[in-house]
Amino acid sequence: MSFASPLFLWIFLPLVLGAVLVAPRSWRNGIVAVSSLVFYAAGAGPTTLLLLLTMAVNFVAGQNLEPDEWALAARRKRVLLISVITFNVASLVVWKYMGFLTMQLNGFAQLFGGDFPITHLVLPIGISFYTFHNISYVVDIYRGERPALRKPVAYVTYIAMFPQLVAGPIVRYREIADQLPQERTHRLDDVAAGFPRFALGLCKKVIIADSLSPLVEACFSTPGNEMTFAIAWLGAITYTLQLYFDFSGYSDMAIGLGRMLGFRLPENFARPYSSVTVTEFWRRWHMSLSRWFRDYVYIPLGGNRHGAAKTYRNLFVVFVLTGFWHGANWTYLVWGLYHGALLIIERGFHTDEAPSAPGRRVARRALTLALVVVGWVFFRATEMSQALTMIGHMLLPDFTGLTDVVGDAFTNQRLVILLFALTIVFLPAHPVTGPLLESSRSKPATVMRITVMTVGLLYAAILVATGTFSPFLYYQF
Repeated sequence: MSFASPLFLWIFLPLVLGAVLVAPRSWRNGIVAVSSLVFYAAGAGPTTLLLLLTMAVNFVAGQNLEPDEWALAARRKRVLLISVITFNVASLVVWKYMGFLTMQLNGFAQLFGGDFPITHLVLPIGISFYTFHNISYVVDIYRGERPALRKPVAYVTYIAMFPQLVAGPIVRYREIADQLPQERTHRLDDVAAGFPRFALGLCKKVIIADSLSPLVEACFSTPGNEMTFAIAWLGAITYTLQLYFDFSGYSDMAIGLGRMLGFRLPENFARPYSSVTVTEFWRRWHMSLSRWFRDYVYIPLGGNRHGAAKTYRNLFVVFVLTGFWHGANWTYLVWGLYHGALLIIERGFHTDEAPSAPGRRVARRALTLALVVVGWVFFRATEMSQALTMIGHMLLPDFTGLTDVVGDAFTNQRLVILLFALTIVFLPAHPVTGPLLESSRSKPATVMRITVMTVGLLYAAILVATGTFSPFLYYQF
């Protein structure tokens, strides 16, 4: 069930919000937990059992991981922590990567005239996200940062909360633990604050991202012998915009939904294409994922505390994992390695800080955006040959132009939306629109809220009603 579907917008969401507003405050977690499981089961089907199993294992483990005053049974708790993390990672590897691994083994076996059976498993929706939530829960308890939850309903609310279940933001347990037991006192205020944020995300998704989708598909589907400089750059730039407005739109909707239900979910985007360095880009893009890898992988490995060589090693490990976390394909690994290499180069040459001179900032911002755009080609391509073909044409100008297929997809309407999206991208780094709409009471913020909730929301609703929406891009991860 997509946030941008009529079933969600006009039936599911009103029923859930109505129940939360009418029912006693102490029922909030129960309503959210049950509705979240219904939401997930509607799309995941039988794989909902895997979600329930992982929640049961981690909830029980959490009860036995809290540190005690005398550090008794410390070894047993460490063994339990390692065991439950292994269980979580193994579940992710089996369901998300087994097909990819068996395909590689089959290819290797064929080199020697053999054969290896290929495993085909249905990818459970949101498994990458709820696996990271489960790991955050047990690790934060083990570290003593937050106590374990005693009520299963509160735990299901945290892990399965439908705003963030299938595509984030990734909510570390310590970010939400204090919110789970609380009974809200200003429920209508939360709805009033969260709804404009939700509406903004819906507009980003269905008006901009979905409108650009056919053009992206036409460019990336162009055969290698018909690819041109113009098609390659048009496809890369359009996908750069589509991915941002799709994923940040989802995050705005999730944060707005969470707020309407009484939860403050962490921010996930802060105008990443305004970044002046690749290092800054990763402080602004998918921020919840960056924070998760920082807290549970990079810092435990030593972070930047043990010299340059180990720092580079830690960055390398993090971005290998970041690449593969997104999908079981060599293109994702190469994308992760590409960004890891850029970060290591910036750190090695001490260019990871933004220059102060305005002219140099503009130049560095343009360079950073160009590097990010090239990286997205690996991310979007279905195989390495397609990515390399597109990037090769991006580096070799020609005057061939567009094919008929791409030209037909590049309508006047999509040209206007493309230019509008580019205008938004080139605005200054501050302010960030989502938080501004949610909390600011300034006159510009009020005008923007009114515009989004009238003109923008009406147009988005028309597009949804006509069936022109598509699934969010990050649903596949």
